[in-house]
Amino acid sequence: MIRVCAILVLLVISGGIRADVLQTSAGSVRVTEMLGGLDTPWAIGILPDESFLVTERDGELLFVKDGKSQRVSGVPKVAASGQGGLLDVTIARDFSNSREIFLTYSKRQSSGAGTAVAVARLSENGKRLTNLRVIFEAVPGGSGGRHFGSRVVEANDGSLFVTLGERGDRPAAQDKSNHMGTVIRINRDGTIPSDNPFVGDPNTRPEIWSYGHRNPQGAGLDARGMLWVSEHGAQGGDEVNLVQPGLNYGWPVISYGKHYSGQKIGEGTSKPGMEQPEFYWDPSIAPSGLLVYSGKFWPQWKGDLFVGSLKFDYISRLAGSPLREVEQIKGAETERVRDIVEAPDGSIWFISVGQGAVYRLTPG
Repeated sequence: MIRVCAILVLLVISGGIRADVLQTSAGSVRVTEMLGGLDTPWAIGILPDESFLVTERDGELLFVKDGKSQRVSGVPKVAASGQGGLLDVTIARDFSNSREIFLTYSKRQSSGAGTAVAVARLSENGKRLTNLRVIFEAVPGGSGGRHFGSRVVEANDGSLFVTLGERGDRPAAQDKSNHMGTVIRINRDGTIPSDNPFVGDPNTRPEIWSYGHRNPQGAGLDARGMLWVSEHGAQGGDEVNLVQPGLNYGWPVISYGKHYSGQKIGEGTSKPGMEQPEFYWDPSIAPSGLLVYSGKFWPQWKGDLFVGSLKFDYISRLAGSPLREVEQIKGAETERVRDIVEAPDGSIWFISVGQGAVYRLTPG
């Protein structure tokens, strides 16, 4: 493993925005704080004009333009408890025409809470959401506050992939009669694509695309339109998976980690009919947020995966075949990286929960 730790070497004050320079394998990279003072930020959605939205887990959605932030009204009520709350925000690919955004959040249910997906229109001034409707709700919910997932990714055909954790109910990830521990695929109106792998199976929820996941908190498409996810293992065994329709990713039957008690998980690290991860970390880094980079600003990083670490405070760059971690981008700003996305111009943006801030990476 090549470890390249980014080193803080410069401080620039310009118009009230602080920018530092980090040294990486691609040379100097400038990291600029775009917004600070956040309370448990979870996700970023960048609009075509590079204004942006940020979710805070307690239920606030912020619209930020020209360095000024305002709270957006009309956000769905969330069950903010434990790891639950207002989670992902994704900008529709046709936003310039539709002004639609997608939100994931923990929604109160009779049995506790479950991950839900909503779509709404953002007003021209960014102050409110209108025409909000829930297009998916995980069944059943759970009473605990763990493992909600949850990322929403718009596929190339306009359908939506949504990652769902198993809510701490390990066996449920192998039970296709519920949504726990799955990646689902739905249309933008919440209907079910006819080519989903389990459509017509009376024992399987038809939204399910793949199953056997633990708690996937990062997701992104590569240049081919294939879905990659990063997911939390237990003690060790955090994974990166290339998710394909109908496949079983093994949790909790196989894993490269151990229970927190130190006991063995399931039946070992492999079993026929269950997929191997493309890469795994041991010890766990607590991965959250995944980006497959286009190469616009840094051609040498084209196609590489970037995954944030909540535990060890760095951005992991993965490349090669077989996939491996080739670089750790690390600085004061990378404290508990929750989300990482690419802006339309090719810059890389990320959330630091530890710093309560959104940062932007550009060539130094």
